[in-house]
Amino acid sequence: MKSRIGIVGGGQLGRMLGFAAKRMGFIVSVMDPTPHSPAGQVVDLQLEGDYSDPEVTEELAGISDFITVEIEHINTDTLKKLASEGAIVNPAPRTIEMIKNKLAQKEYLAKNKIPTAKYLEVSSIKEIETAAKQFGFPFLLKAKLNAFDGRGNALIKRKEDIAKEFMRLGGKDLYVEKYVPFVKELAVVIARDIKGKLISYPVVETIHKNNICHIVMAPAPINKKYEQKAKRLATRVMNHLKGAGVFAIEMFLTKKGEVLINEIAPRVHNSGHYTIEACYTSQFEQHIRAVTGLPLGNPDMKVPAAVMINILGERKGSADVKNLEKALRMSNVSVHLYGKAETKLERKMGHITVVGKSVEECLNKAKKARKTISI
Repeated sequence: MKSRIGIVGGGQLGRMLGFAAKRMGFIVSVMDPTPHSPAGQVVDLQLEGDYSDPEVTEELAGISDFITVEIEHINTDTLKKLASEGAIVNPAPRTIEMIKNKLAQKEYLAKNKIPTAKYLEVSSIKEIETAAKQFGFPFLLKAKLNAFDGRGNALIKRKEDIAKEFMRLGGKDLYVEKYVPFVKELAVVIARDIKGKLISYPVVETIHKNNICHIVMAPAPINKKYEQKAKRLATRVMNHLKGAGVFAIEMFLTKKGEVLINEIAPRVHNSGHYTIEACYTSQFEQHIRAVTGLPLGNPDMKVPAAVMINILGERKGSADVKNLEKALRMSNVSVHLYGKAETKLERKMGHITVVGKSVEECLNKAKKARKTISI
């Protein structure tokens, strides 16, 4: 049996993938520029190197039977080369390449007639002002590349904001997106094995602040018809993507009952963290199964409800966890800390999951548990 997995990226997603893979008996290596990274702390080997470093990527491939990723902002040219030489790389490098460029992602959705917000590529303040006349205020100004966890996005509420945000985002590689007046943000985590079989997890509701996910509620408290619509749309999206693994499809539910695609992640995702405690097969185990050719596991929830709440940094400095024991005294509360040495404002330092009989019960307890911990 091939037993060596290489993961490009050593953050918290790689850490949780590492835990799952080690439990299944795999030898796991990661590459990450940060010494003693969150994933590096729990796997067999960490290669230190930037995500874009071709030499380190090739070194990782040389000691791995299977290559996968925990972040999309990586050197896809090297991954394409490795795949062409026979390396088993999942998801498909071309899919990762398309998704990591958010404008290319939008164009791909539009080309395949998948509903998403209207958008326009822009390269100057004048072009943004023209787009504002077409879309109206507010609208979003977004970076094509390296945009995640609130970075690379700006909500433009008035004309006076345009020049400032244009410069803040670097003044190039930008596009404008029409603001969608949604009533809920939804997400579907969906997995595909190497033979093409698809299975999806329950539809969840996500609550964001400053473009960062704060809370995930499972299952989403929505009408059954919207749940079915979201799952069908996620399957449509997956039919246009290549490669095995877990993907996350983020969506908007509008006042008119439309479901639109917001973004795609070609990897395990924040909206699926709750699956560790709440589902028969976590998204992390599922991803390992998918990329190594093993049968997919049962994605169903084994509890009636679950809520995940992120533990975000509230200051800048060395991480110092306090009052963890208070949260752990609460029933059905699980705390995951990511082992990051430095805390920063709104940096993801860990998460809390609560399982229970109802989303409302879990949400109240998750908020209470979150208030007890500082980091």
